[in-house]
Amino acid sequence: MKDKRVNRISEEVKRELSEIIQTKLKDPRIPPLTSVSYVSITRDLSFAYVGISIFGEDDQKKDAIDGLESAKGFIKMELGKRLKLRAMPEIIFELDESIEKGMELQQTIDNLRKMEHDGE
Repeated sequence: MKDKRVNRISEEVKRELSEIIQTKLKDPRIPPLTSVSYVSITRDLSFAYVGISIFGEDDQKKDAIDGLESAKGFIKMELGKRLKLRAMPEIIFELDESIEKGMELQQTIDNLRKMEHDGE
């Protein structure tokens, strides 16, 4: 029962965080192609691990995470207005590079197929 509640809250936090990042944050360090890929909240609702996917160079990614960290207080305040929770979980931003890794893997597969096709 508790896991169901945690999953529901995680999805709500993910949805609201995505909207806040896209519409409310004006920090130039945060690029427009910044997205929330996952939110994992601990069972006691004290921490929310937030996966952030950013397209760009490594220094741009670091700057974007720094921008999100500096806006953490504002983000928590906005989440508090939108979600009815007794206590807002502490947000921990994590860089999620799984989308880029998947794109690299797909490119490698495409190259191998092309080489195989050209070899025939």
